[in-house]
Amino acid sequence: MQTVKIGTRASRLALTQSQQTADKLAAIGGFTAELVHVKTDGDVLTGPLSQMGGTGVFVTALRDALLTGRCDIAVHSLKDLPTGPADGLRLAALPAREDVRDVLCARDGLTFAELPVGAKVGTGSPRRAAQLRAARSDLEVVDIRGNVDTRLGRVAGLPGNQESPDGAQRVDGKSGDLDAVVLAAAGLARIGRLDTVSEFFAASIMLPAPGQGALAVECRAGDAPGSFGAVTGTATGAPGVLAQALAALDDADTRLSVTAERALLARLEAGCSAPVGALAHRKGSLLYLEAVVCAVDGSAAVRLRKATDSLTEVGATLLGIDLAEELLLQGAGELADLAGTGR
Repeated sequence: MQTVKIGTRASRLALTQSQQTADKLAAIGGFTAELVHVKTDGDVLTGPLSQMGGTGVFVTALRDALLTGRCDIAVHSLKDLPTGPADGLRLAALPAREDVRDVLCARDGLTFAELPVGAKVGTGSPRRAAQLRAARSDLEVVDIRGNVDTRLGRVAGLPGNQESPDGAQRVDGKSGDLDAVVLAAAGLARIGRLDTVSEFFAASIMLPAPGQGALAVECRAGDAPGSFGAVTGTATGAPGVLAQALAALDDADTRLSVTAERALLARLEAGCSAPVGALAHRKGSLLYLEAVVCAVDGSAAVRLRKATDSLTEVGATLLGIDLAEELLLQGAGELADLAGTGR
């Protein structure tokens, strides 16, 4: 029986979502799965995430572990992945997407509208910060870092904060110092912390990050579904079994949606720290894509929507590129200083 080694970051959220993925793959393929903990730059470096080297800060070490054979596959949060291809690796499976929404976790169960003037709201995302400021310019948006429990610990009175799960890093003067934080619904659901949510943001107020709520399973090119090595297998047939399990885990509608979102991000040449929100979904015979580009201070935004009836990866890619072009024509590049403006 083959043991498949699955690379993952060691945070509570990463371990939880990687173990869930490992269990599904093992059940499909009939093999044993073992988690391999990998420390990334994003786990070691301090300071704002937007100033830590951009997209890939949580990814590079995991990809190195794949290429050197330390693990067979790696599980990422898709929104952390750079949009460009990685030499020698393939995005082998995109499991069915979880809730894409951002959520407010506020003291006393306050909703977004109920937060008092001047309330302090924490987030480490320029995209969330810009949309918060656009919706309510009276709020004080505070840049924060840390794992989910550390961030929740910044809000007084939230359920479970006293228990401090995951060894949340408490910093003197930074425990219970905020009125609310904004997080992803999917991450909270995966670790059982939806009890802290006081409001789920509507897309009209806050569009999620491209790929939010989706996981990405990467493998070496030779092990990917459809590759020669994966189809023929080795003498033991092991690569073929893994490729089949990865193919079964892949969700077609999720792949279409995130392909459109990531194509838009790639055309804008915007990384995960850019104030860009995008959300695609399939409805009947059409794939819809909505996107927003905001000024960092929330003073202005360009928001557009487009659809296609080409329900293929090529069609989804073209949808993303076309909508990005329209955003740029409407001045989105000047709002957010996007690298793709000059093409």
